[in-house]
Amino acid sequence: MRLYSGRQLVSATLAGIVLVFSLAFGCGLIRMGGGEEPQSGASAGEEGPAAAQAEGFTLQTSLPRYEAIPVDNGGKLTEDEAMNVRVYETRNEGVVNITTEVLAYNWFLEPVPREGGTGSGSIIDTRGYVLTNKHVVSKAYKVFVSLADQTQVEGTVVGIDSENDLAVVKFAPGARKLTTIPMGSSGGLKVGQKVLAIGNPFAFDRTLTTGIVSGLGRPIRTDSGLVIRGMIQTDASINPGNSGGPLLNSSGEMIGINTMIYSPSGGSVGIGFAVPVDTARRVVPELIRFGKVKRGWIDIVPVQLFPALVNHAKLPVSQGLLVSRALPGGSAEKAGIRGGSRSDAVRYGNSIIYLGGDIIVEVDGMETESISDLYTALEDNKPGERVVVKAYREGKLMSFTLPLSERPENVQWE
Repeated sequence: MRLYSGRQLVSATLAGIVLVFSLAFGCGLIRMGGGEEPQSGASAGEEGPAAAQAEGFTLQTSLPRYEAIPVDNGGKLTEDEAMNVRVYETRNEGVVNITTEVLAYNWFLEPVPREGGTGSGSIIDTRGYVLTNKHVVSKAYKVFVSLADQTQVEGTVVGIDSENDLAVVKFAPGARKLTTIPMGSSGGLKVGQKVLAIGNPFAFDRTLTTGIVSGLGRPIRTDSGLVIRGMIQTDASINPGNSGGPLLNSSGEMIGINTMIYSPSGGSVGIGFAVPVDTARRVVPELIRFGKVKRGWIDIVPVQLFPALVNHAKLPVSQGLLVSRALPGGSAEKAGIRGGSRSDAVRYGNSIIYLGGDIIVEVDGMETESISDLYTALEDNKPGERVVVKAYREGKLMSFTLPLSERPENVQWE
C-alpha cells in the first residue's frame, strides 16, 4: 500500500474525477444540457446503442436516480449516544482545569512569576482533593484550579509520585457541593472495551472524546528516564491539556489517568497512554498523608554497567548493576551482598567505582539491567518487605533474600 501526502491525495482525486468524466462522455453515460439525443439503429453508426446490443451488450444511456432518504429517529438518541451523554452529564463537573505559575529570572537575576504548565484533574474527594499528573504541576510556584462554575481558586500541591507521574492538589471548596469522579478498577480491562476521556485540550474546557482500549500492560519510559509499568493504551483523542484528566469506562468510573501521547507531530494520532487507576488507588492515600510514597530500597551504591567498565574489569555479564558499596549495617550487607574493594578502585568522570563487588541482575523477579529497572522493580514494594536478589559473584549466580529499608530522599549511585 502506498502512502500519500495531502497534496498527492488531492492530485490523485482530481485525476480520478477527470477520468470518470472522460469515460462518461465516451460511453454516453452522462447527458449534458443542450445536446441532441443519439440516433438509434443504423443511422447512429456502429458506435450507437443498436450496434452495442447486436454484440450482446446493453448500454446504459443514463445514470440511475437515487432519492435521499432523510434520517428520522424521532429525536431519540442511539443507545451508544445516550451512554456518552449520560457519562458526560454526570461526570464533567468533576473535571477541573489546572494552570500554574513558575518562577523564572529576569536580566537582573530577580525571580519573577511566569506562566507555567496547564492540564486537567479529577476531583476525587469532596474535601477538595484533585488527582492529576506530576508533570502538570512540576516546579509550580502557584497552582490554580478552574471549576465547572467558571470560578478559579488557588490550590496546593500536597503530594507527588514521580515514578508514576501522579500528583494530588488540594483546594478549599468552601460551601460548594463538589462532583467527584469515582475510581473504578483497571484490573479487568479488555482490549476493545469502550472508554471516554474528559479534559481541557488546548484550553477547551471539559471536552469529551471517545475510543477503545487499544492495548494493556504497556511499559512506557518517561522524560525522566523512569519506566511506568502497566500503562493503558487508548485511541481516544488525547491532546496537550488532557494530561491528568480521567479515562472513564461506560459506567462513568475512572479506570486511568490520561498522561501522555505518542505523536511525531505533537497532535493526537490515536496513541495515548493512561496510568492505571489501580496504581492511583495504591499511592493516593500516601500522597495525601505523607506527601510522597514510601518505598522499599536496597542499601547499596549501585553502578550501571557500561562497555568500558565491563571490558576493563573483565566482568562475566554486560548488563546489570555493580555493587560499588554495600552500606555498612544495611540490610544488603547483613544478607551477604558484597560491595567492591577500596584497594581496587577506578575513576570514571567525577565518580569513583570500587571493583570486585557483586553484580545484581534480578530484583524481586524482575530483570535489573539499569538503575531505572531497579526503581521499577521496587516501585510497589514497601519498607520491611522481603525480596529475592540475584547477583553474580566471581562468575557464579547467587541468590539473596533481604528485608527492604526505606528509600532515602536522595539515592546514591555512581
